[in-house]
Amino acid sequence: MSEWNRKIIEEFRANEGRVGGPFEGAPMVLLHTRGRKSGDERVNPLVSMPDGDRIVVIASKGGHHAHPHWLLNVEADPHVEVEVGTERFPATATVLHEGPERDALFAKMVAVRPQFGEYEEKAAGHRRIPVVVLERAD
Repeated sequence: MSEWNRKIIEEFRANEGRVGGPFEGAPMVLLHTRGRKSGDERVNPLVSMPDGDRIVVIASKGGHHAHPHWLLNVEADPHVEVEVGTERFPATATVLHEGPERDALFAKMVAVRPQFGEYEEKAAGHRRIPVVVLERAD
């Protein structure tokens, strides 16, 4: 885990899901996945957006030309855990690469977090940034 992520995770857990710095005021989640090769637990702090009972995250990787590793892990195994505030629960992740639902959710995120639009422009020609929908497991 990068030092950057480790510090954000510690701050998230120490402040009931709130972090400062560049994420001040942004709703955040901690996404727990299993490494597709190692099987080890991975935890990634992500800006999120509620969508009814679902949680939406964007696999932007800051507009990098390659998908983030956490997305590849989710595609290999969509059974994840999510931390929101002080709660941790199992969830199922659905990756939306294309289509009207992906486009509508991405536009909704850009409306509240314009940097995601900048990331999409940066990635243009290399990849389409996926949207990931997290639904609480029964």
